[in-house]
Amino acid sequence: MARLVRISGPALLLVMAFLFLLVALEFGGAAKAPLIGDPGAVVRFGLPAAKLLVNLGAAGTIGALVLVCLALSRDRPEFTRALDFAAGAAAVWAAASAITGFFTFLSVYLQPVSFDDRFGGLLGTFFTQIEFGQAWLVTTMVAAATTVLCFAVRNHTALVFVGAFSLLALIPLAQEGHAAGASGHDAAVSSLGLHLIFASIWLGGLLTIVVIRKTIEADRIVPIIARYSTLALVSFIVVAVSGYVNAALRVGSLDGLLKPYGLLVLVKVVALLSLGVFGAIQRGYLLKRMQHSAAATQKQLFWWLMTAELGFMGIASGVAVALARTDPLIKQVQVTSTPAFILTGEALPPELTFARYFTEWRFDVAWVLAIGFLAFFYLAGVWRLHHRGDRWPIHRTIFWLAGLTLLFYVTNGGLNVYEKYLFSAHMLAHMLLGMMIPVLLVPAAPITLALRTIAKRADGSRGSREWIMIGVHSRLSTVLVNPLVSAVLFAGSLWAFYYTPLFGWATTDHIGHEWMIVHFLITGYLFVQSLIGVDPVPYRAPYPLRLVLLMATMGFHAFFGIALMGGTGLLLADWYGAMGRPWGVSALADQQVGGGLAWGAGEFPTIILAIVVAFMWAHSDTKDAKRLDRKADRDNDADLSQYNDMLAGLSQRP
Repeated sequence: MARLVRISGPALLLVMAFLFLLVALEFGGAAKAPLIGDPGAVVRFGLPAAKLLVNLGAAGTIGALVLVCLALSRDRPEFTRALDFAAGAAAVWAAASAITGFFTFLSVYLQPVSFDDRFGGLLGTFFTQIEFGQAWLVTTMVAAATTVLCFAVRNHTALVFVGAFSLLALIPLAQEGHAAGASGHDAAVSSLGLHLIFASIWLGGLLTIVVIRKTIEADRIVPIIARYSTLALVSFIVVAVSGYVNAALRVGSLDGLLKPYGLLVLVKVVALLSLGVFGAIQRGYLLKRMQHSAAATQKQLFWWLMTAELGFMGIASGVAVALARTDPLIKQVQVTSTPAFILTGEALPPELTFARYFTEWRFDVAWVLAIGFLAFFYLAGVWRLHHRGDRWPIHRTIFWLAGLTLLFYVTNGGLNVYEKYLFSAHMLAHMLLGMMIPVLLVPAAPITLALRTIAKRADGSRGSREWIMIGVHSRLSTVLVNPLVSAVLFAGSLWAFYYTPLFGWATTDHIGHEWMIVHFLITGYLFVQSLIGVDPVPYRAPYPLRLVLLMATMGFHAFFGIALMGGTGLLLADWYGAMGRPWGVSALADQQVGGGLAWGAGEFPTIILAIVVAFMWAHSDTKDAKRLDRKADRDNDADLSQYNDMLAGLSQRP
């Protein structure tokens, strides 16, 4: 039975994927030869077929690595077999990426294949100087390197970095994807990137379990699938939300769903909903029955349902690739009448007023989902504590939700709308991300809550709790949470960011913008944690040193703001200075306003931090005094008696 499932599952996935790819290409019109510039049938069909193999190879690689890191035991054969499967999938990924890049070259240049110098020169130019070619070259190289790393690396901790490295190959695909060329480029890049990552985890994880089924011991299959179930549920939510955003960008209205492109979208939606139903049946009913029963019939039904699930995943995969080759209902209209649109790809927002800080919104699906999951898992942890009779201070929950609410506003509200066009809006967002939000999140003690609520594993695998413990006790963590290091990172990165090309990358590129948000949050969180944190850290500075570091860092911060206020050189002049805004102050005057915000906006969090540190210091002294008083009561003040005896002895010396 196990051997039949291992063969039939992947086979059904491939058959359904390629079958629905061909049907969807024909139905959507992507298989028809264009009237002008036909690259030939081999390229027209070979390109989407190779792209399908790219997606399946990426899914197998990423899904297997995620299972290795979060579900499988290092001491069992399942671990090695999953890594071997990841290496094989990465090899398919690399080869298919190279073929896809070559077919893309043929479809763009419309050149017959030859072995002369001219053809080779054009091919080299495409892969080194053209964005499409560079994207596929990077994808191929990262996938090939991942193949080697999956064979060479067997250290459990190092494999986390291998998995993170493999995700780099998806960045060019997200930036150059079909949706990324539509209006709303930033939303398209975020949604497509999330779609690729979590669809890979979902499909690749299930495929890995089926392939390595023979090496999984009988008592291990239920816990492994239960862990995969959590990953699959999270992936289903992310894929559904990001898919909706992609569809909204390309379909537009409900009427568009009745056209060929819209109907293909509906087919994909039905396939995804079916997968959700399969997951609910398998892991919500049959898995529990298997856990309490050894009936062979239930096990056979369970594995056949997993095979059927792979079939529906094949349908969704094939249709997804065909959709990327089909003309969307909403096409990007290149409006070049304004400098702002040329620079940002978006229309210039209306003139900024105080009210528009709260009425204008531009949602970032990545942060909407991240904040939603952070709120849910924190509240789930609090509920688990209360359910077993333990207490969790209510003020910590309030701090956490308040911090997430402010983070939601910064990443989706008026600041997110205007920070591309106004340096002052960008600087205000920076101040909130690096200072105010961490002041709210740190007292919520999320690490402590996680360690108290997540179950400890004893089978050699690593779950969230194990990874948190490794992170807390790692050498890197010891260095980063050191107050001196965190203060240098917090203040020094301010100058390094704004006076290096990092500022330009974070402003003009959406991936850079997302990195900027994460960077400011992490450096701010580490600094605030070193001052008022309650989560476990390897070293806590004495309170006088904390106050000195706070004052020194804030002084450094204020000096940066004053430098901007008095500066006459415009940062990123070819961006902020070229927006062509008909409203508001000049770009230089707006930058000086931003300097004032950098100076003044830091005062309020600084005062809060200083008060909290002083209160903690006084509270610590009070606790120490009470502790010493209780000790004196227990031993009749032995320490004071010994001290008096020592003084008496010294006084009797000649």
